[in-house]
Amino acid sequence: QVQLVESGGGLVQAGDSLRLSCAASGRSFSSYAMGWFRQAPGSEREFVAAIRWSSTYYADSVKGRFTISRDNAKNTAYLQMNSVKPEDTAVYYCAADRSAGVLTTARFYTYWGQGTQVTVSS
Repeated sequence: QVQLVESGGGLVQAGDSLRLSCAASGRSFSSYAMGWFRQAPGSEREFVAAIRWSSTYYADSVKGRFTISRDNAKNTAYLQMNSVKPEDTAVYYCAADRSAGVLTTARFYTYWGQGTQVTVSS
């Protein structure tokens, strides 16, 4: 059993920076693919970023602004959000899966956190 807990969300202004954290329980954290997804009101959950070993992947909408990383010694994944925009407003979810799967698709992840709200004002 793997449990994920997100933190770091909040209310920020456009152009600000924010770092989300995802603390994971269990063994073999380093072997898990980690992903960040977000869901805005009235919209479907969409892919934001993922990391698998040394490879990272980003949605076009956040590429160049967001950075995903992990600290295996701390069992924690991060999403560094720079130059945030109002359209980044959403609930952000951390996800994990043992297999490679399709990293950009939510249904391929087994474990999910509870979500953390990010609101960007203009």
